[in-house]
Amino acid sequence: MNYKIGVIGDKESVLPFKLFGFTVHFANETREINEAFNQLIEKEYGVIYITENCASKIMDRIASYQSKMIPAILLIPDHEGSRGIAQSRLEESMRKAAGQNLL
Repeated sequence: MNYKIGVIGDKESVLPFKLFGFTVHFANETREINEAFNQLIEKEYGVIYITENCASKIMDRIASYQSKMIPAILLIPDHEGSRGIAQSRLEESMRKAAGQNLL
C-alpha cells in the first residue's frame, strides 16, 4: 500500500520538502496547525512530519496517535534548530520498549 507524506511547519522550515513531492502545510498558529493535522489524518497520510515548535502546540493530539502504526508522526527541527522535543520523545519510547534509555 502506498502512503502519502505530509509536512507541517513554518514556511522557512518545510518549503524544501516540496522538492521531494511531499504535501506541505504552512502553519504557525495553533488553529492552523490543528487544521493541517486534521486534513492529513482525514486523508490517511502514512507519515506526517511536523516541526517541534508546531508539535509542542498540539502534543495532546499527537500523543493520541502514538500507539498507532499509521500515521507515523515524526518531529523535526525547524530552521532555528532543535528544541530537544524529538529527542525526549525518542528516549521516552526507548524506555517504554526496552525498560531503559539505550541512547
